[in-house]
Amino acid sequence: MSRSYKWKLRFNPEKCKVLHIGHSLDTKYSMNVKGKVWELEETTEERDLGIIVTSNLKPSQQCVKAASKAKSVLGWINRHFGSLNADEFKILYKIYVRPHMELTIQAWSPYLHKDIRCLEKIKRRATKMVHGLKNIAYDERLEIFGLLSLEKRRLRGDLIEVFKTSRCRPLGGCSLIGPARSLCC
Repeated sequence: MSRSYKWKLRFNPEKCKVLHIGHSLDTKYSMNVKGKVWELEETTEERDLGIIVTSNLKPSQQCVKAASKAKSVLGWINRHFGSLNADEFKILYKIYVRPHMELTIQAWSPYLHKDIRCLEKIKRRATKMVHGLKNIAYDERLEIFGLLSLEKRRLRGDLIEVFKTSRCRPLGGCSLIGPARSLCC
């Protein structure tokens, strides 16, 4: 605590919580602030900067929340726009649905098959909203719209980050010239 006072970053004990990761030992933590002792509340999950962190560090809760929000947006689109053509759908999907499914995905990248299926299920449902494409296979619908599956988009994003990390010098200096430079800098 002395460090926090020295740096003038005082903790609010009412907002501090304990999240046990990897064990469930019955331990109690307290905080001494200005001579008053505060018992810290225990929690099994906490949300910070839009990311849900659970005691088992699995992204399942985040996937369920993202899928739920995307599903509600799809319902909103369906109620307000009804029948869509491919161009209208692509614009609405990219603007309103995809951001909810990919928000902070670099931090909570789903690796469990059930989480990946949960998110892909929403995209499957979304691509069926276009008039005349309901009975076409999912992969063919993605080709028609020029979209990638969420798993391939995540892989592409990871590869771009690896490329930027391996090709770019630290502190913003870049060794690339031309179009590749825009990926890096």
